[in-house]
Amino acid sequence: MSADAVKKTSKPLGQRLLDSGLISQEQLDIALNEGKSRGIYLGQALENLGILSQDVITQFLADESSTEIVDINKYPIDPETVKLVPYNIANHYQIMPLSHNERAIKIAVADTLNILAIDALELETGMSVDVVTAPKNDIFEAIERCYVRQDSIENTIKTLLGNNDESLDETSSDTMPIIQLVDMIIAKAIKTRSTDIHFEPDQKVFRVRFRIDGVMHQEVLVPKELQRALTARLKIMGNLDITETRIPMDGRISFKTGTRVVDLRVSTLPISNGESIVLRVLDKDRVTLDLETLGFLPKSRQLVREILTNPHGLILVTGPTGSGKTSTLYAALSIVSTLEKNVLTLEDPIEYDLPLIRQTPVNPEIGMDFPTGLRAMLRQDPDIIMVGEIRDAETANLAIRASLTGHLVISTLHTNSAVAAIPRLSDMGIQPYLVSASLRAIIAQRLVRRICAHCKTEIKDAQKELDALGAKVKIKAGHMFFKGAGCDACSGTGYHGRVGLYEIFKMDSSYHDYIVNNTDVKTIEKAAIKNGMRKLIHDGIEKALKGLTTLEEVFKITDE
Repeated sequence: MSADAVKKTSKPLGQRLLDSGLISQEQLDIALNEGKSRGIYLGQALENLGILSQDVITQFLADESSTEIVDINKYPIDPETVKLVPYNIANHYQIMPLSHNERAIKIAVADTLNILAIDALELETGMSVDVVTAPKNDIFEAIERCYVRQDSIENTIKTLLGNNDESLDETSSDTMPIIQLVDMIIAKAIKTRSTDIHFEPDQKVFRVRFRIDGVMHQEVLVPKELQRALTARLKIMGNLDITETRIPMDGRISFKTGTRVVDLRVSTLPISNGESIVLRVLDKDRVTLDLETLGFLPKSRQLVREILTNPHGLILVTGPTGSGKTSTLYAALSIVSTLEKNVLTLEDPIEYDLPLIRQTPVNPEIGMDFPTGLRAMLRQDPDIIMVGEIRDAETANLAIRASLTGHLVISTLHTNSAVAAIPRLSDMGIQPYLVSASLRAIIAQRLVRRICAHCKTEIKDAQKELDALGAKVKIKAGHMFFKGAGCDACSGTGYHGRVGLYEIFKMDSSYHDYIVNNTDVKTIEKAAIKNGMRKLIHDGIEKALKGLTTLEEVFKITDE
């Protein structure tokens, strides 16, 4: 599409979506208010609210302007073309240069009718502009991937050491080189989809590691001389006391990268060689409120939706730390949250802001713990309550009694399987008859790495690989399994992103006697499987057959 065609209309995106019938005036008003309050674009607000997905918006914009949709992740982007457009222009207008000739430059934009972006590019390059469209998130990731700043992390470290004859201390934390170094590390972590950034003091170095797709990767070894300055800088960013080094502390950072603001949860821990600092990356743009995207297969999605139609009762999501339980809770809330329901949450901490839901943070330092918050919530006329985690007997008792008095309560518990939640509640002192009367369902889950879509290949001898893993499973004729060969998109790992494995135990009256008589877990589990429950490993093998993950990941995570 040419720039002249783009300039034929100047209606705002919201008005164009309204005119097309894709959204109503009420939905547009809600999305505009959401975008204004959170400082995000209309398209992102529509997606966050579940009104329109990014794919639908991209298809609408392409159809509207008769523009080709391209997959930037597979497009052969010309490095010389990238050099023609400064990073600040590409980032500000969210445009990705793709290729060029003597007269014209080809770019990808999310909104093909963004006149300001076209004008700015024509002025900058002196060329005519040909436009194609792509999803906004893909464009943003391509910009971050293709525009590399001149100074690398290693070069910045060398510059810092070269300008100082002795160790830098806390007073150096507000100098530009230290600020730049910390910002570069955090920006790279966000760009590589890291969920956690670890700053680990060793005896001779200050180690920085990223957790990507659940696996730790060493990023850089920072010389010990910079440890105190970097530690102080991180604590200042998190509004923590830099003079206190003897006790653990928690804080929060709002970090701006491009047009986005990413929240970072800060945790410090005194160890023998200094303070270990971990930043949990809470990227709102990456959170998904959709069961399908999380990895629920069609039958599982239908079962979860059936479970959520219960007007009252207790629904638990179980699994170890970092298994995606919070994402499942948020996805469940997105299904049950409507204007007709009063939905309240109690979280420690609030990881993502949810529309139409009142969220309350836990703060034990001022006496606002889970039991106190839960008691207060019950006086707020709730229909649905989400409790971030059941940690103790008092919270468990309150949650169960709330579920028995007309409220739907959704929470998490740390157990290895779905059925194991029953004896866990009994261990907390909950009477078995209350467990039987309140529980509606238990969802156990794990996260496995997803095969990279760009380098997915069929495994030629999958049985041999299974035997090497020690798995006593025989592959049926016609079944195919896959793995990632490794490419630039996945940094050679063969994996990109993660997908959930789920074990859904739907409760009914047939389990009453088992629970009341304190029957062992194995017996209840056999009864549940007989009634249709699929274990984690069965869900994992099906996802391996569908090419979503590998057999190695399934057997490693399920430990079977």
